[in-house]
Amino acid sequence: MSQLPTQSVASPCINVCKMDDAGGFCLGCFRTIAEIALWSRAPDEQRLEILFAVERRRVEHDPAGCAGGGDFRGDCER
Repeated sequence: MSQLPTQSVASPCINVCKMDDAGGFCLGCFRTIAEIALWSRAPDEQRLEILFAVERRRVEHDPAGCAGGGDFRGDCER
């Protein structure tokens, strides 16, 4: 029986699963539905590409870091 190689790029999911209707991405991890669905079977190279896209979205839509760490900071408006 062959073993599947382990993935070394961790998921950006922070268990704040709420989709932004206007942007089309999760307000917790900043991935799109397509990226979330692909994640479990994506090789590390593709996961890194997704993480780069996630970071671009995070900088654009959450510059104060309100979604960071899974907890919404008290000084952030929601």
